[in-house]
Parts: sequence; C-alpha cells; structure tokens
Amino acid sequence: MKSFNDIMKEVGSALVSKKFWVELLIMTFGMFMTGVCVYYFLVPSKLIVGSISGLSIVLTNIFNGMGINISLSMMITLINAILLILAYLLIGKEFGLKTVYCAMILGPMTKFCEWLYPWQNFATPNDYLVNMGVAPDQAFSVMGNPWFDLLCCVIILSAAQTLMFSINASTGGLDILAKIVNKYLHFDMGKSVSVAGAIICLTAFAINPFQMVIIGLIATWINGMVVNMFTANLNQRKRVCIVSKDYDRIRRYIIDELHRGCTLYEVIGGYTNEKSIELESLLTNDEFSKLMEYLGKNEINAFTTAGNVSEVYGLWAKDRHRARKHAEKR
Repeated sequence: MKSFNDIMKEVGSALVSKKFWVELLIMTFGMFMTGVCVYYFLVPSKLIVGSISGLSIVLTNIFNGMGINISLSMMITLINAILLILAYLLIGKEFGLKTVYCAMILGPMTKFCEWLYPWQNFATPNDYLVNMGVAPDQAFSVMGNPWFDLLCCVIILSAAQTLMFSINASTGGLDILAKIVNKYLHFDMGKSVSVAGAIICLTAFAINPFQMVIIGLIATWINGMVVNMFTANLNQRKRVCIVSKDYDRIRRYIIDELHRGCTLYEVIGGYTNEKSIELESLLTNDEFSKLMEYLGKNEINAFTTAGNVSEVYGLWAKDRHRARKHAEKR
C-alpha cells in the first residue's frame, strides 16, 4: 500500500506536468459547451434529453411547483454528488478525478451562462410548443422551433462528449448511471446508456405532454448516433499496406520522419510467384498524405493500398514516442 508521501509525490508530479493542465483546460471547455447546451437550448423549451441535466430540469420544475425554490445549477450539482457517492459504493474506485471534476462543475457552468447572458433576453414564445400542450408562459424557443433547438443541442452536446472521451474523461451523470446499469443488469455499455437515457426521458411526463417526451426520446437516440460518428472520425486511422522493392527506404521514412512503427511481411505474388516484402503501418490522415507525397517525389515504385480503421487499441501513442526517441539517437 502506498504511503502518504508517495501519494503526495504523485499528485505533485501530476500538477507540474503539461498533460495535466492541457487536459484540465479541455475538460473545462467541454463542460462549458455542455453548460451552454443545457442552459440555452434545453431550459427555455423544456426539452428533456436522456441526461442528468434533463432530469434536473424535471425535478427543478416539480420542486418549484411545490413552492420549493431551487436553481437548476444547484439541482445538477446535487444529483451529480449523489451519483458520485453511489458510484463509489456500487462500482468502486474506477472513476477518477476527471469524472469528479467534470460532474461537479456542470452546475456552476450553467450558473455562469445565466450570469453571462440570460436566455430570457433572446428566447421567444413558441406556438408549436403551445399546440403540443406546453403552458404559454413556459413555451419558449431560442431558435424559434423546438426541433432546431433539439438539433443545436445534440450537435453541441455530442461534440463536447466526444472531446471528453478523447482524453479518457466523461461528464459524469448519465455515464455513472449507465455504468451502474451495466454492472448490475449486465447490459453492454451502449444499451446501458440507452436504457439510462430512456428512463430519464420518461420522467419528463411529470412536466411535459406526450409529444414533448417523444421528442426527448428521439433526441437521446440521435445523440448516441452523433457521438458514434464524431468518435469514429476523431479516432480514424489509415491502415496502409505497401509492396515495393524499396521497402527499406519507406520503412526508414515512416520511422525517422513520421515517427510511426511498421510491420514487415514476406509475401508471394500470386501472378509472378515472386517473393516480396509487404510493409504495413497505421497512420493518421495527415501522415498518410505525407507518405504518398514522399513516394511520388522520390519516384518510388510501390503497390499501395489503404483502408480506414475506426479504433486503435494498444501502444499507439507509446510506439510513436519510442520511434521518435529511436530516431533522435541515430
């Protein structure tokens, strides 16, 4: 077991590292985007998307209707605090400081948006919402139509979630609830998120008419698809296969200039029955463009194929660091 001094040394090392401050900035910006999404698109139109923010809107309206005055930011902070405690008790210590930080600043971020520019300054009454049964004094829309509000919300929220996932962070809230569903009901994570989101959407029956609840369920479904699309584009790599007699020159360029690893295979041509070397490497789109430019400028005769890879697991980043260190020693 680590001593207190060892723990403090690790904390100190993290605080002085560039990675810590870059990721802290990314998490703060991502949660600001989430706060903008909640305050300016969900609150005025009363749209309830499958998220903790949506549940907070429902509970805030219920409590305010009972004469208990509580702000949205306070409700979000309170629910996230409860979920973090449940996560510790029911799941364990798998949630790190990133989840705690992100979960706890969403409420203050919505409060900051309220202070910066209240949505009442530019939201307009919306007849579409009134026709669906929303009270006229509560039927507002920032974009003039709840479907446009929904579209803006989904795009901004999905971008923020993707940004967080890229640094192995999460917004807390629904992610915590989904992990609890995953552990105790044995659903995979995709279904867990859908189930948790759908349950939250159904709570909107307490404040919204049937049609508004259906819109929220559709928004939850679209949100999942857009996150998958953003994540796939963010993580996409090129799997490049090259057969060439100048394979060693290409290998050296990939290792020394692109700072990537590669694998060599001995292959036999089906038509010529000649033995050749095939080189395979995983590259970003920019690195692939540089490689093709290098082959063209140096007139290297090569048979090249490339395909998209949506996910890379393992030592991708570490391999690049090791290759760069190796190249610098040469």
